[in-house]
Amino acid sequence: MGGFRRQLPSMTALVVFEAAARQASFTRAAAELGITQAAVSRQVQALEASLGFPLFRRLHRTIELTEPGRALAASMSEALGIVAQTVRTITSAKAANELTISATVAFSHFWLLPKVSSFRQADPDIRLKIVTQDSHIDLQRDEVDVAIRYGDGTWPDGKAIMLFGDDVFPVCSPDYLAARGSPDCVADLARHNLIASDSMGPGWIGWEQWLAAFGHGNNPRNITLSCNFYTDALYAAMRGEGIALGWHRLVDDLLQRRQLVRVSVETLRPRSAYYVVLKHGAMKQSVAAFLDWIRGEANAAAPAPLENTLYANESAVSGG
Repeated sequence: MGGFRRQLPSMTALVVFEAAARQASFTRAAAELGITQAAVSRQVQALEASLGFPLFRRLHRTIELTEPGRALAASMSEALGIVAQTVRTITSAKAANELTISATVAFSHFWLLPKVSSFRQADPDIRLKIVTQDSHIDLQRDEVDVAIRYGDGTWPDGKAIMLFGDDVFPVCSPDYLAARGSPDCVADLARHNLIASDSMGPGWIGWEQWLAAFGHGNNPRNITLSCNFYTDALYAAMRGEGIALGWHRLVDDLLQRRQLVRVSVETLRPRSAYYVVLKHGAMKQSVAAFLDWIRGEANAAAPAPLENTLYANESAVSGG
């Protein structure tokens, strides 16, 4: 038996005919298909010529299906409906196994990526995509399933589930500390080479807020290097360029490997925290699997408590 191509006329002409029959208008079919009315007319005429009989009666300012036209229109509508439903089913099944996660550059680089292999091993069928950017992604408009954010947990585009809070303290390389010595106090710290980074959003702590929490907000600060990404600030600190602020959850591995060391006992615990933010509505299976994994990982990978720590009053940080 020959293939369908030998048994059927042009598929393009058939699709154009179906639209014209359903719309009962060459003009409306043209608008639906994004082609001209003349192109619709030509396709229908070519189809009629290949079949050997008319499909429409051309009346004054209107068209009307012939008996063969009605039969072919019904078959085309049913056939295209079946194809469309099959495509929806296939793409829906594929989408259920896809997961797109948004995270800041720092969280993705220092926390998520070092741990995500365990998620991929647990759910190897899920196709994972990680979107790293510090600018805000709208879950309602962008093609993202889950966002990991730092803040107060109030975002209108999704449901926020708290992962963990964090502690912020100064860090530098062992070589820098050996060469320059440990600061005697916060005021002495402000005179060291400080590395700053641009804010990643509300609640993110910079040197001004951190020093203010310990009563030194008005002291002169020796900012010798400023970076627009927090990751760059940490790499500069590891290279011995100065002292940066370290988020315990992000720098814990670097502390364990002695690529960074804690500089002082003063530590700030902001009111903001890390959250998993989910789209409103039904939860995909892949999202549920990721949520279970990251909550378990957040508990299992909690860094050891800081010893000999002097915590600042949280209320000393405005907006944090």
